Amino acid sequence: MGSKRTERYDVVVCGGGLAGFCAAVAAARQGASVCIVQERPVFGGNSSSEIRVTPHGTAQFHAYARETGIISELLVEERAANHEKVRENGWTNSVWDMTMYNMAVSTPNLTFRLNTTVTDVVMDGPREIRAVKARVAGAETELTIEGKVFIDSTGDGVVADRAGCESRWGTESRAEFGEPHAPLQASGATMGSSIHFRAKDMGRPVPFRAPEWAVKHEDPAYFYKQGRHFYDLVSGYWWIEIGVPWNTIYDNEDIRHELTRHTLGIWDWIKNRDPELKEKAAHYALDWIGQVPGKRESRRIIGRYFMTEHDPANRTVFPDEIAYGGWFIDLHTAGGLLAPTAEPSSAEGYSETSEYAVKSYCGPYGIPLRIMLPKDVDNLMTAGRNVSVSHAALGTVRVMATTALMGQAAGTAAAIALRDGIAFADLPDARIKDVQQQLLRDGCFLPNVRNEDPADLARTARAEAGSAELVYGAGPDSRDRTGGFRPIAALEEVPEPLTERRGQWIAVGADEIRAISVCLSNGTGSDQTVEAVLQPVDHIWDYRAEAHPPLASATLVVPPGRKRWIEWPVGLRASEGLVSGRYVRLDLKANPNVEWHMAGTVLPGHVSAFEMGGGRMRRYRDGGTLSFRIEPPQPAYGASNVLSGVARPYDYTNVWRSDPAQPLPQWVGLQWETPRRIGRVELSFPGHLFREYHGYPPFYRDPQCPEEYAIEAYANGQWQELVRVSGNYRQRRGHDIPGGVDATRLRVVVYATNGDPSAAVAEIRCYGS
Repeated sequence: MGSKRTERYDVVVCGGGLAGFCAAVAAARQGASVCIVQERPVFGGNSSSEIRVTPHGTAQFHAYARETGIISELLVEERAANHEKVRENGWTNSVWDMTMYNMAVSTPNLTFRLNTTVTDVVMDGPREIRAVKARVAGAETELTIEGKVFIDSTGDGVVADRAGCESRWGTESRAEFGEPHAPLQASGATMGSSIHFRAKDMGRPVPFRAPEWAVKHEDPAYFYKQGRHFYDLVSGYWWIEIGVPWNTIYDNEDIRHELTRHTLGIWDWIKNRDPELKEKAAHYALDWIGQVPGKRESRRIIGRYFMTEHDPANRTVFPDEIAYGGWFIDLHTAGGLLAPTAEPSSAEGYSETSEYAVKSYCGPYGIPLRIMLPKDVDNLMTAGRNVSVSHAALGTVRVMATTALMGQAAGTAAAIALRDGIAFADLPDARIKDVQQQLLRDGCFLPNVRNEDPADLARTARAEAGSAELVYGAGPDSRDRTGGFRPIAALEEVPEPLTERRGQWIAVGADEIRAISVCLSNGTGSDQTVEAVLQPVDHIWDYRAEAHPPLASATLVVPPGRKRWIEWPVGLRASEGLVSGRYVRLDLKANPNVEWHMAGTVLPGHVSAFEMGGGRMRRYRDGGTLSFRIEPPQPAYGASNVLSGVARPYDYTNVWRSDPAQPLPQWVGLQWETPRRIGRVELSFPGHLFREYHGYPPFYRDPQCPEEYAIEAYANGQWQELVRVSGNYRQRRGHDIPGGVDATRLRVVVYATNGDPSAAVAEIRCYGS
């Protein structure tokens, strides 16, 4: 007969991928009782060790755009603990599973049900869910899980579908929304599912014999002329993908079997058939093949807003912004391995300047809460790839780090709605500022929202510091201070001809720029000229080549020779439009006979880009700093940055950094005219932002992050140490002050970092007892 149980919670989250997991943790942290129902034995969905797709996100294409919040907490912990490097696919191990499991176990108010599949929905009228029915695998147990609100993060929209919500499937026609990526005719075609493999170097020749039922490959053109690249022999390939003619939900088992046949056939091609690859793979043995297909697309649940590709492409500003994205509009060819070519960008060799690349590059852009509010059910939210978007828009919002942000927003919004007795439909108008401010307080970033938390006592203070770093610039011979997080390829000296317009963001902290110098090479036998332009920009992702009228322009003469510093006496002052506390961008226009060299280090917040076409720019190489010098040196890392309301480089550097020439300890602090009662201090540190997760080595601890620090308060005429922390590598820390303290000053003293000679803090928040 089995066991039957009924359980009751405030919030029920269905689906334990990154979106559902972040939703559950966020709601629980806000005080709601939460149950997360996950049909697999581990959390993580496509990112788990069962499927092994490593999380991608906005920082793959935009410097300093890595997702923060719960997903960042997880990734920082995983890198600090994991002995293996991050590979594209197939390499995820159980350290990641246990990182998520540990957070779930350690989160108060959170209950989880693993190996548990949602089978049905119990409605309370046509517009409200009362409970979900679920079955625990291998336990002969049926659960009825009642809740006040529900979050569908199943990917397939199982709960929403059972509840009667309208959904879309397949591809819209171009005529419906005028989307550039949409085909002329609508169809039921979806992006496919993938499985991955892992191979191991055995140190000796290892044979491989494919079973008879494996796919046999004989034609090299299938791989080399159709965009199926063998970029790494030890990990799987995203292009081992199949969808059409199968249905990604109902035919999931058929897809799994077909993918297994193809994977074995591809490994057979590598080991036994390809003349070059079989030599490289001679010592490799097939170590693991996934047997859970990782899905990209199925149902999309229609919400109170329907997002099309015009929104990310045009960076629509939504009043109910609760997350952001920035992956390109990445639409895999329907059919995958059965189609004539792989995903279009791959098929054209990942060109950064093709017509397809120009129309596909987007972001960072805001995401509205309304795409997660199904229009047909009042106490249901969605989070993940099942949100209310077109097929084309799904190409960018579907990547896991982006869905994790949506999940945290959903969990936060659900808890706030319950706390305040607000209907989901009213959240975008009645409580959106509360949701946004809570997300910022919890470490998230929103492109169009700043810290305006009225409870944050730091906002009434004045910032001060013992010292602050100046921006002098950096050159090709500057020492890399990133502690090895930059890929070796980013540090290699390669030819860098100015084949296109290139730009370098420079933070302005003074009321004048007397001169700027750039390090250029001229390999010809005669003088070359380069047109230079200095113009204001809105932020570090303002990719418009000519967004504003230039502040200054000049023609630079570059004599023959290597690495010459060419000076431009700009002579620009505030009276001529220079604004302190903002960025300017130094652009050099194209001259392929001239090289502009990268700096040997990254100056925090100083990024670079190049014109990709159509008056649009994109990140240059890894987005690091191009060689420049500036006079006078700019005070761009002052104490006031900890109160800017933004905890990362964006519209300015938004970080305090101490003078690296002065020894640690160094401090930054706050001062009030009258005492404030402080019961909690919350800190954001720099680091873990510049590159995507894939760029960080095993056991990584960001050098910019303080390793040892203290919080001190000035009370009763003396400094008192309230908190002392050592061994830190986390980007965000919150500290309760037992009993509170009445203080006119508070400071953070950094005694040691994880490698950076400068102490650094991005944000300080203070709250009452």
